[in-house]
Amino acid sequence: MPANGNLALGKEERVTGRSLVESLFRGGESRSMSYYPLRVVYRLISHDKAPVRILVSVPKKCFKRAVKRNRVKRQIRESYRRHKHLLDEKMSLRSDQTLVMAFIWMDDQLHDSANVSHRVKSLLLRIGERL
Repeated sequence: MPANGNLALGKEERVTGRSLVESLFRGGESRSMSYYPLRVVYRLISHDKAPVRILVSVPKKCFKRAVKRNRVKRQIRESYRRHKHLLDEKMSLRSDQTLVMAFIWMDDQLHDSANVSHRVKSLLLRIGERL
């Protein structure tokens, strides 16, 4: 848990803007890893508003109903919010760069929040090791 206790997920921590999203997915510098049913695509960019910025995507192909897509997005955001301190510690050493990440859901089944939380935490730890 972070020393300052800030567990909020503010607007400045979210990926916005078409150019940033395109640079994340079209750039040759992006890295990707999976822990089914999640896939994360990440990239370091020059310093931005926050040390880490995220995007959460649940394709309509997986869930036709918006209620289910929103539930999965809420689970992923909440899991990230609880475990973001794992990356904040690593990124504090890289004050000149920002980590941009996109979490993408790949399954057409719902999972319980504990399972999603475990997978998000594992992916964040693996990204932290590679930084």
